[in-house]
Order: sequence, then structure tokens, then C-alpha cells
Amino acid sequence: MKRLVLFAPFVLFAALVGALFFGLRRDPAALPSVLIDRPMPEFSLAPVRGGDARYTNADLEGQIVLVNVFASWCGPCRLEHPTLLALSRAGRVPIHGINWKEPPQDGLAYLAAAGDPYARIGSDESGRFALDLGVTGAPETFIVDRSGRIRYKQVGPITPEVWRVSIEPIVAQLESEP
Repeated sequence: MKRLVLFAPFVLFAALVGALFFGLRRDPAALPSVLIDRPMPEFSLAPVRGGDARYTNADLEGQIVLVNVFASWCGPCRLEHPTLLALSRAGRVPIHGINWKEPPQDGLAYLAAAGDPYARIGSDESGRFALDLGVTGAPETFIVDRSGRIRYKQVGPITPEVWRVSIEPIVAQLESEP
């Protein structure tokens, strides 16, 4: 019994060192998504732009798309906006927007002032669809493949470096798939 009491601190210390070792090896910024390699949840969102049809899953079919969750009140969204505009002008991949947790007219006013990189935009004023996607904050961007499956989730702003290092290689890989 005395031996067990003597070894207890060493066992606890070894367990603590093991937990710290594995914890420090994880990327604290990585927020995995359970939706990776799963179909985009079913949705039908009101349009932000007047005259547009509802934004639905059908708008994703047959193409590789970036789906960007944004809001006019979101500071990091404003930081990524020039990159989205540049990507849109380059025409490499369509960018669709989900205007999150604000009236559509606020998102529309923001895009009128800052520029509109989106091929399609849906309004998620209630935030319900973003919950289905597992969005924890804006901006978040999803790469959706030709079959409508989510292949990657970017948490935080897309910068030129994030595009080059993280997103463009995935888009290139998906483009090479039949």
C-alpha cells in the first residue's frame, strides 16, 4: 500500500506531461468541421440583391465554389474583402456569399460601398443556416466541390497567403478531379 502511495505522484506527473505534450502539438486555431466530405446542408435563402432568385443548393451544382459567410459589422470580413474582390476579378473560382445575422439591406449597402465579389448571395438574417454549417463567427469560408460536398473550412479571413497556401491547392486538386 505504501508503494502505491509513493508512486502516485510520479504517475500523476507522467499523465500531466503526456497531456501537455499532445496538447501542445495541436493547432489551437484549427476548428475542425464535422461537415468535411459531407454534402452541404439543404438550404433556401432569400436573396440579398433585389431581382435575384432564392439562393439554394442548386446554385452549387456542377462547379467548385467558395461559400463565404460575412457581415457588414464584421471587422475581419472587411480585412478579407480586398482579397475576395481580387479573387473574383481573377475568375478562378466563383464566390458565393451568405450575409449573416443582419438585415439584407445592411449587407447590400456594405457591398455597394466596398465592392461586390459574389456571384450569388443569400441572406441568413436569423443565423439558422450558419448554425447548420457549424459557423462560430464571421468570416468563415467553405470550399464546395462539384457534387455539393464541403471539402474544406477556412476559419478567419482569407488573405493572399491563406489563398496561396491553404485554399488554392485544394481548388487545384478539385479542378483536376473528373
